[in-house]
Amino acid sequence: MIDLSKTIDLSTTYLGLKLKNPLVASSSPLCEDLSSIRRMEDSGAAAIVLQSLFEEQIEFESGELDRFLGDASERGPEAFTHFPELTHRVEGPEAYLEHIHKCKRAVNIPIIASLNGSTLGGWLRYANDIQQAGADALELNIYYLPIDPKLSGEQVEQQYIDLVRALKTEIRIPLAIKLGPYFSSMANMAHKLDLAGVDALVLFNRFYQPDYDLEALEVVPNLILSNSHELLLRLHWIAVLYGTVRADMALTGGVHNATDVVKAMMAGAKVAMLTSALLKRGVSYLDTLTTELLLWMGDHEYDSIRQMQGSMSRNATPQPKAFERANYMKVLGSYAMH
Repeated sequence: MIDLSKTIDLSTTYLGLKLKNPLVASSSPLCEDLSSIRRMEDSGAAAIVLQSLFEEQIEFESGELDRFLGDASERGPEAFTHFPELTHRVEGPEAYLEHIHKCKRAVNIPIIASLNGSTLGGWLRYANDIQQAGADALELNIYYLPIDPKLSGEQVEQQYIDLVRALKTEIRIPLAIKLGPYFSSMANMAHKLDLAGVDALVLFNRFYQPDYDLEALEVVPNLILSNSHELLLRLHWIAVLYGTVRADMALTGGVHNATDVVKAMMAGAKVAMLTSALLKRGVSYLDTLTTELLLWMGDHEYDSIRQMQGSMSRNATPQPKAFERANYMKVLGSYAMH
């Protein structure tokens, strides 16, 4: 029997890092445990994104000045300070940085740190600490709600741009930014971030929405794991952006099987990130995914991951505008009444 792992090249690059395959274990409770991280590497993970370091869980010097953007009140005081109540254990900076050290000693695959800041000074301070701790790259996990009706969409976007520019002047390791899908012009926002120097766009963040307990009259956490249906929005935007931005793209949210990984690659992603699938099926599922991916590629005569990347993107069609409208009309006419 032919060993497909020797005839099919699963390697890809992401954030300038050479990866053995496109399967990246993204931030989850699994990433807090060193033994789980070792098992993820053994099972086939090509890189790991650690859980986020949340700045607002750290006592911050009250007089720290933001030397890059000036007085935050000029841009809207809630810009980087409105965060949901946290529902899981969050490590302080020393423990988090030590965890990076331990991960780097324990495994040979890249370790990507994740930072969720609440002030510009905090983003910069902890990004530098993370770099010094030895992380191979940094992912910005931005969560805030622009609740001030006087704050315009353009002002919101500018905060993201300014943050990326400030961090790119401070750190040398590659920088990714994890975005939500709610910008009024996603293509324009992606291009602005690309021009600001971001090295990768991670599409899309899953913002968890709280629920109401009507008996206790309380707002309660409501964590629902993803499913493959959520892949569709990610595929659409990665396919649209492929070939128009310099930054790499990672698909996160809805990757549950080998065909999901193939779709992500064909849309134009460099990696497919998994969280819910590993929480549901266990770390060993990575090995199953790798085998199924090799079998699919062998059956469909693909020699490498690079061969399929972007092959079904909007950029791959000779008439992209017509292609978009044709797909829209197909969807509208696809439902059959019974």
